[in-house]
Amino acid sequence: MSEPGSDLVVPSGPGIPGGLTIPAYEIVEQFSKSSGPGGQSVNTTDSRVELTFDVAASTAFGEDQKARALDRLGSMVTIAASEYRSQHRNRVAARARLSDRIREALAPPPPPRRPTKPTRGSQRRRLEGKKQRGQVKGLRGRVTGEG
Repeated sequence: MSEPGSDLVVPSGPGIPGGLTIPAYEIVEQFSKSSGPGGQSVNTTDSRVELTFDVAASTAFGEDQKARALDRLGSMVTIAASEYRSQHRNRVAARARLSDRIREALAPPPPPRRPTKPTRGSQRRRLEGKKQRGQVKGLRGRVTGEG
């Protein structure tokens, strides 16, 4: 996990085999007063953190990665964190969320599903069941007076 104020390190995963480092100057941090619980200092501390990352202007991605990130994230990504009373913990949480969003966006799409054919045995059982059901229904006809 990278410290607030330093470069954001995105761990390796699908689509980013060697990991990724986003320079600190590409991430804009803004602080504001957080709503919710916080005790006496809730109205005086700027504990809410908002990270803004410009995907289109980033130098951290390769061409393929940038195209995939722009397609999935858009040109700007904004992450807000205000669940903790401490600004530092909110900064760490926001950076972790941004890192996760980038990892998910850079992951390649899953391989397309290859449709499978039913097995011969299942086809045979299905047709036998249909024949048997047809025979049962055929016996429901009118009774004739022969015999």
